[in-house]
Amino acid sequence: MSNSRTLAATRNTEPGTTSVVKDFFALIKIGIVNSNLVTTFTGMWLAFQFTGGHFLQELDVIFCTMLGAALIIGGSGAMNNFIDQDIDPIMKRTKARPTVTGRFKPSFVLTIALSFLFVGEILLFAASFAAGMWGLAGILAYVVLYSMWSKRKHVSNTIVGSISGAIPPIIGWAAVEPALSSGAIALFLIMFAWQPPHFYALAMKRTEEYRAANIPMLPVVKGFKRTKYSMVFWILLLLPLPFLLPELGGGFLLLATALNVGWLILALKGFTAKDDLKWANKMFIYSLNHMTILFVSMIIFAVFS
Repeated sequence: MSNSRTLAATRNTEPGTTSVVKDFFALIKIGIVNSNLVTTFTGMWLAFQFTGGHFLQELDVIFCTMLGAALIIGGSGAMNNFIDQDIDPIMKRTKARPTVTGRFKPSFVLTIALSFLFVGEILLFAASFAAGMWGLAGILAYVVLYSMWSKRKHVSNTIVGSISGAIPPIIGWAAVEPALSSGAIALFLIMFAWQPPHFYALAMKRTEEYRAANIPMLPVVKGFKRTKYSMVFWILLLLPLPFLLPELGGGFLLLATALNVGWLILALKGFTAKDDLKWANKMFIYSLNHMTILFVSMIIFAVFS
């Protein structure tokens, strides 16, 4: 789509290319795209390392996988914005989204979402049939199981949403090795267990907004104390999972364990915290650093393993 058509479709009281680009990135949730591309690349990188593949000889696969993953993640994010148009104005965190401000019309958002999903899937199937199928699974999990079904109906919505967030490393791995090995399963489990305490921390920070929007997040339905117990539970589940990747060596296992133990200690401090929201913010920030350091270290240690 040309720039002129994009501007025509999205013009409102705040014209300007910079603003349009910023809103477009917000529409596709560029932060989520970037973080998931890290895990996608990690899955692909480990698959190359563990199978003895040659990274530079598969540049076409890398290109199709990374761009395809970026498009389906961005398309899913745009679809989520399209679905949540009625509740986003209620929440401070989402009321500036372009679907709320009127920058993008619903028809434009739906067109972008479906186009991204379609082109992204073509690229993933070009990388490998397995990568394309896992891409479809990720779309189904996020758009249908989470956004359209569980988010507004069940307190377990965060756990359901964690399925889609754990699929990107599987996509990356499947592009190189369609027959998934234990390494791919380990990456899936690590990402799956990481997400609940991460999103519970965010939900605690935004509890009143979720309550106003009638979204049954765990802190809204069960309260902060119950949420803290759940966060500890998921971090405890996370503790042994790095040991499913012994190929990365003792250095990685030591680093991963230190990160997990540090997170567990911070989680336990929540039971004596005087300011729950301040503590939740610390948990949220730690979780972001945890994921980034953990997956980048996987790439580094794989080179030397």
